[in-house]
Amino acid sequence: MQTDPKLIPFVTKRPNGLVQAQCPEPAAPATRHEETYEKLDRLAHSTVATATSGLAPSVLAEAWMDWAVHLAVSPGKQLQMTQQAIRNSREIWAASLGKELPCPPDDRRFDGEGWQKYPFNVWALAHQNTWQWWQDAMTNVHGVAPAHEDLLAFTASLIVDTTAPSNFALTNPDVIAATFREKGQNLVRGAENLFTDMAQKIGIAKPAGPQPFEVGRNLATSPGKVVLRNDLIELIQYTPTTPKVRPEPILIVPAWIMKYYILDLSAHNSLVAFLVAQGFTVFMISWKNPDASDRNLSMADYRELGVMAAMEAALAITQADKLHAIGYCLGGTLLAIAAAAMGRDNDDRLATATFLAAQVDFTEAGPLRLFINDSQVTLIEDMMAQEGFLSTDQMAGTFALLRARDLIWAPAIRAYLLGQRPSAFDLMAWNADATRMPAKMHSEYLRKLFLNNDLTEGRYHVGKDAIAVADIRAPIFAVGTEDDHVAPWPSVYKFHLYADTAVTFVLTNGGHNAGIVSEPGHPGRHFRIAKTAVNAAYRDPDDWRADHAPKDGSWWEAFSDWLAARSGKPVTPPKTGTPSGPYKVICNAPGSYVMQK
Repeated sequence: MQTDPKLIPFVTKRPNGLVQAQCPEPAAPATRHEETYEKLDRLAHSTVATATSGLAPSVLAEAWMDWAVHLAVSPGKQLQMTQQAIRNSREIWAASLGKELPCPPDDRRFDGEGWQKYPFNVWALAHQNTWQWWQDAMTNVHGVAPAHEDLLAFTASLIVDTTAPSNFALTNPDVIAATFREKGQNLVRGAENLFTDMAQKIGIAKPAGPQPFEVGRNLATSPGKVVLRNDLIELIQYTPTTPKVRPEPILIVPAWIMKYYILDLSAHNSLVAFLVAQGFTVFMISWKNPDASDRNLSMADYRELGVMAAMEAALAITQADKLHAIGYCLGGTLLAIAAAAMGRDNDDRLATATFLAAQVDFTEAGPLRLFINDSQVTLIEDMMAQEGFLSTDQMAGTFALLRARDLIWAPAIRAYLLGQRPSAFDLMAWNADATRMPAKMHSEYLRKLFLNNDLTEGRYHVGKDAIAVADIRAPIFAVGTEDDHVAPWPSVYKFHLYADTAVTFVLTNGGHNAGIVSEPGHPGRHFRIAKTAVNAAYRDPDDWRADHAPKDGSWWEAFSDWLAARSGKPVTPPKTGTPSGPYKVICNAPGSYVMQK
């Protein structure tokens, strides 16, 4: 039994020479004044977070100090960077005199014909050399922590890219040509676009007229009914389109960072419609868009009110013994937690578990790791403490920074300098339909999963007991995408490392969203697929990729075959909902939660 060190007696000497043992008083609970001090600190931190878009200045300062101190005592690195700067200057000077330019790096910003002419080619070369110089300066400094190098290289990239000649009307040949061709009307339209966007951003204007894509009209249109609604989810049961269906239903757990209909976009690229057409009864969770009153919703609530409540409903409605569960992105992480807890508790209601661009290990979670450390998480928590949630703008801003060239600068050039609005498409409309994140849940997600990696290190608890990915008993189908900057495919591949069950892994081309929305007939799609038996030796992800040739086409068809092989013989479709009770039909799909702004 351990003794509180604060209560251990200490010895004092009295004036008469005798000694007397004394016990200190137990620490008093926090006073009202102390709580006020803490609230004041949180308010100050929240103000800082608002000014910095949620980025902790202390993190950048610590990284810079680490780099600066080590660079100061690295004369070799200093000499190397000086020589590189001189070489770059000579190269740019030679190019400005009309000599042959070196082969430029692959950079879509400078692909146009105008960029091959003087002086624009010289400006592009100067920018690319400057960008590369700063990348080299921030990395490979002996003794600097790798995480600090990555953060500084990323920050330097963002700063240098703000000065790219493509970003300014007077140094962008495409903008200059458009201005002469249209007699300046492109700039007039650009100014109108900028004013409209700013007005909508601050809430003084709304989009005029009907939008090209709207939920319920040409998005999320697969027919179905809402058969369950609680404080966190609506559960949609989709209408069958085949005379017979597999007895095991499919439950889809989407991420709640965005709306569920990423998997039910337009009629031609809806994963829901595809699975229904293959003879499956499909259920989909539609998450509530939380507000300040939901600040105390936790990861446990998302598991219990979300995954488990939906699972019980789907099984009760279909009268099936088991179901196939599919989790996408963060929904896949939550499904892994639920599946592990079920395996631990000998709950065998999962026939299979599928994870689409989902992670259980966050040590190699890509560029997002740059924003995750204790100081950063604390700042986000203090910011959320004021509102009760993380706002849609803060979420969208973080993801935009990860690909600033494509998601910030390129759209700005098109809209405000060229005066062009991009043609609307379904995935873009979905991407703009963001959601909030409740404070407690997001704090737990960042700290327990991203920061501490508790799930794969045996510290994540469901109820009183810990769980592990090895507790999952159902066979696993995992999908990674080659260009994923949110859940890099080698991180998704780690199911092979932690799972104690058979894993079928798919690596498909595309990014985090486009690689998953990969319907049959989509041009340019390919994928690799292989099954790893439960007793097979672990293989390095790069070796796995090298040993499996890509196949042309969509992975959806291979997935459907995989599910069918693990399902029973087709039966008559179940009724939609139940005649009465908790699963009585409430309304038509897509329901009301998806409409919340």
